[in-house]
Amino acid sequence: MILAAGLGERMRPLTEHTPKPLLQAGGKPLIVWQIERLKQAGFERLVINHAHLGMQIECDLGAGAAYGVTIAYSDEGAPLETAGGIATALALLGDAPFAVTNGDVYTEFDYSRLLPALHDMRGKPEHLAHLVLVDNPPHHPQGDFALAEGKAMLPSPASGRGAGGEGNVLTFSGVACYRPELFAGIAPGTKAALAPLLRQAMARGQVSGEHFNGRWEDVGTPERLAALDLELGQRRVA
Repeated sequence: MILAAGLGERMRPLTEHTPKPLLQAGGKPLIVWQIERLKQAGFERLVINHAHLGMQIECDLGAGAAYGVTIAYSDEGAPLETAGGIATALALLGDAPFAVTNGDVYTEFDYSRLLPALHDMRGKPEHLAHLVLVDNPPHHPQGDFALAEGKAMLPSPASGRGAGGEGNVLTFSGVACYRPELFAGIAPGTKAALAPLLRQAMARGQVSGEHFNGRWEDVGTPERLAALDLELGQRRVA
């Protein structure tokens, strides 16, 4: 699933007429970079949720044939937040564990790295989520979760480390794998945040994680988008 239902408020005025995932960097929309990398990793059946100017996404991407994938859409009308959006799309996602990423970031993450986690989650109902954590960017220095021995966990407020004292606190990239059961308590069409569900699952030791130290960019402002566009454009020329 590619999450694409955000309002893109920090990207205004660019997002007043264009949904953030369709903003371009290096000659193609941000969401197309994601689709191409997912396709390379073998993910060919995609679900994309949308809300703000969402029909533009459907019109631009269509059924996915141009990218060698099939795309189903979950039209939220109004954004339901991450957990609400995923819960609403479960009818399209099916009963097996699935991968999720954001449509408005740029990353060089190899999505095939998620395949072992998805395989493990299929055989272990208690394994509810797997998170990809990245180094803390300058605009989010405090990070989100700690990582130790393959487990994602809540950081200790006092130490800035894992609840058991292990692992530095890293930033959640939005790249993850989930079992549908994680969202079982959320009715379709309900607005709900993801963080409380993850915290509860972490407290039960049901969330694994990995550290990706490669390129991941939260393209959250027009300035960051312009810098990324320049960088990718220079790569194309080179």
